[in-house]
Amino acid sequence: MTTDIASYIAEVGRSARAASRIIAAASSASKSNALKQIAAAVDTARATIKAENAKDMAAAEKNGIDQPLIDRLMLNDKGIDQMIEGILQVEALKDPVGEMSDFSYRPTGIQIGKMRVPLGVIAMIYESRPNVTVDAASLSLKSGNACILRGGSEAFHSNQAIAACVTQGLQAADLPASAVQLLNTTDRAAVGELLKQDEFIDVIVPRGGKGLIERISAESKIPVIKHLDGICHVYIDDDADPDMAIAIAFNSKAEKLAVCNALETLLIHQDIAQRVLPPLAEQFSNAGIELRGCSRAQQIVAMNLATEADWAEEYLGPILAVRIVDNLDQGIEHINEYGSQHTDVIVTENYTKSRAFISRVDSASVMVNASSQFADGFEYGLGAEVGISTDKIHARGPVGLEGLTSQKYVVFGAGELRHR
Repeated sequence: MTTDIASYIAEVGRSARAASRIIAAASSASKSNALKQIAAAVDTARATIKAENAKDMAAAEKNGIDQPLIDRLMLNDKGIDQMIEGILQVEALKDPVGEMSDFSYRPTGIQIGKMRVPLGVIAMIYESRPNVTVDAASLSLKSGNACILRGGSEAFHSNQAIAACVTQGLQAADLPASAVQLLNTTDRAAVGELLKQDEFIDVIVPRGGKGLIERISAESKIPVIKHLDGICHVYIDDDADPDMAIAIAFNSKAEKLAVCNALETLLIHQDIAQRVLPPLAEQFSNAGIELRGCSRAQQIVAMNLATEADWAEEYLGPILAVRIVDNLDQGIEHINEYGSQHTDVIVTENYTKSRAFISRVDSASVMVNASSQFADGFEYGLGAEVGISTDKIHARGPVGLEGLTSQKYVVFGAGELRHR
């Protein structure tokens, strides 16, 4: 670790803290203008962004990076259009800062309420996806926060080109450029230094592989909003509509494989397994997805035998674990034992069972009769997200604008004095 890196990160932190006070006090109109200016800058810089992305793509292929990561890395015109759309969706959302709620009068005469306020300075550490640069910047600005971004080395050129657009937009809106700072180094020591900056940084948001998140959780002196795994389940109840169950289970897995909200373990009630598992197995086979099942599932459809490790595996690829369960209770027990508290689904026409499922399954998103792949900030109406939290304190589930704010108590009086 060099002194230069330590000094650089400390200066970034100081600048972010100073900018956070300006952004926190900025008007909704000023923040909206900045987001519109950023969107315009991204649109104008299309050719530059694609050229810089091509450098990253060439390096990724040369270095033998896995295809799912290369897919996440690629930025074409469609991807740039989606980035612009995401910025403008965030701009159109209601500004949460300053919102006041929960007012009540106390017997003493004082009035108590809460005001929503920014967290301050957010440091985002992420891998592969360059669109995260603009998502994090947009959400941070709209919620009145400054942010420090540390993208992965594999997307270095793409991120720098996008960050230049963010800087341009901030300056055009007369807001400090240091409100969004992308680190200009790929030195791994920079991450370690960031995790020490508790004087300047209020929260760390890691977004990437399990190794990255485990490292940050272990080393950080700063609170972390995180999720380690997306071990998501679909439980098909005996009171499910079979056609609906088949469609939901297939979409939950096959719509996109390498995402944290993809189905990884399918649970089926024993009384409906003969009706839904054979057609599902055929669909999964046609999609190139390997099934690994319990002995009861093997008796219905030919598949590899699942091991104990399969129940706790996030495949992020074309493998699905299948278990036949006795009843709803056993399904819920399996989810709470092996799941990662990310997203879990029940398919049933029985209202009582659906209520039991959503009450007893301890996950950030619990769904009834819908694909697990809806667990996403955009689909939840948040505009975008900085990640999906499986923590239980502060933010849980997709973290959008509200997740990047806190609340403080406000008290109004008319000269009341406390006498003990």
